Amino acid sequence: MKYVIIGNSTAGIGAVEGIRQIDQNGEITIISNEPFHTYSRPLISYSLRGKVSEENMCYRAADFYEKNNCKLLAGVSVTEVNADKKCISTDDGNSLPYDKLLVATGSSPFTPPFEGLDTVKNKFTFTTKADVERVGTLLTKKTNVLIIGAGLIGLKCAEGMLDKVSNITVVDLSPRILSSILDDHGAGLMQKHLEGKGINFKLSCGVKSFNNNTATFESGETYEFDILILAVGVRPNTDLLRDIAEIDKGIKVNAKSQTSAADIYAAGDCTLSTDISDGQSKIMALLPNAYMQGECAGINMAGGEKSFDKAIPMNAIGFCGLNIITAGNYTGETFEAKENNIYKRLFYGDNKLNGYIMIDEIQKAGIYTSLIRERTPLDTIDFALICEKPGLMAFSKKDRATKLGGEAS
Repeated sequence: MKYVIIGNSTAGIGAVEGIRQIDQNGEITIISNEPFHTYSRPLISYSLRGKVSEENMCYRAADFYEKNNCKLLAGVSVTEVNADKKCISTDDGNSLPYDKLLVATGSSPFTPPFEGLDTVKNKFTFTTKADVERVGTLLTKKTNVLIIGAGLIGLKCAEGMLDKVSNITVVDLSPRILSSILDDHGAGLMQKHLEGKGINFKLSCGVKSFNNNTATFESGETYEFDILILAVGVRPNTDLLRDIAEIDKGIKVNAKSQTSAADIYAAGDCTLSTDISDGQSKIMALLPNAYMQGECAGINMAGGEKSFDKAIPMNAIGFCGLNIITAGNYTGETFEAKENNIYKRLFYGDNKLNGYIMIDEIQKAGIYTSLIRERTPLDTIDFALICEKPGLMAFSKKDRATKLGGEAS
């Protein structure tokens, strides 16, 4: 059996490990347009700060490919998928046949068409190891940095640069930072914390144009910078399967990670997944989901049986020492607890926990996550106790035994 995996990040690695659970001998080829061993993208900002070594950035051990008997074609791009002939073409002129194909191509930064953007010399995105390496060579204690985008990528970039530059200003059209994962109170807490560390924000602010190293905002105000970081957002890489499989914003897959095309699977940030917390199909560019979906794909590619049907939006991230965990969707009634930088807000309705926001109060968040994933009826647990103090004692004796891997006596 010949397996071809396009993509060397979380979903692709999950697929390799899924395949090897079922098939120890099949031929696995991984194709990556990056010239690196698999690495953890969330660690790139820590790499910039010098907080992690090259070795620790690796997502798997140096001997991963050898141990799993797979071949990595690094620094090679796939130019075409031929579903009829069951082969792929690469930019180095080669063609590679497959029996089962996984597309785990991830996403790419989206760059708005700002007037004059082409006049900016030192402009970067911040999603790959190569981005970080290029940016790192230009940072000095006299550098002024302008970051467009106060989301996860933009703020991790700001954190990575904090001690290396003179000034960091983050601009966003939204009136609050981290608007995709935090409510007003949570965003206010985090903004105050980051401002205390030296990061400046200009919110509800749009950029009108650029002229070399000067940005003009919609208000008419100008700002001079040395480095521009574009962190507006990402879009799924779906082009390889256009006109081959069903695509709607992302590649459509079923619970087994199969596309509508025979013997072609897809996983990770390039796909649409069903959010079990609200039943909607959406892009969920999240590392845990990418791995589980990739592993599911690999098992099914190798002839096993596996479903990935409990995806939820989830983020676990910290900025300058203040940690956030969020999950699910923010609909229904709420329970709130606030104390200084500690914040917890739970969202529930229709006898289910729908989502949560937790800042600097992350212990036992896994219990809330489990309630969302399993769609546990709240009337079967002591929900009032769960709200105040998440723990197994809020569950029945039978459920406690199940969660602990035993049997109730």
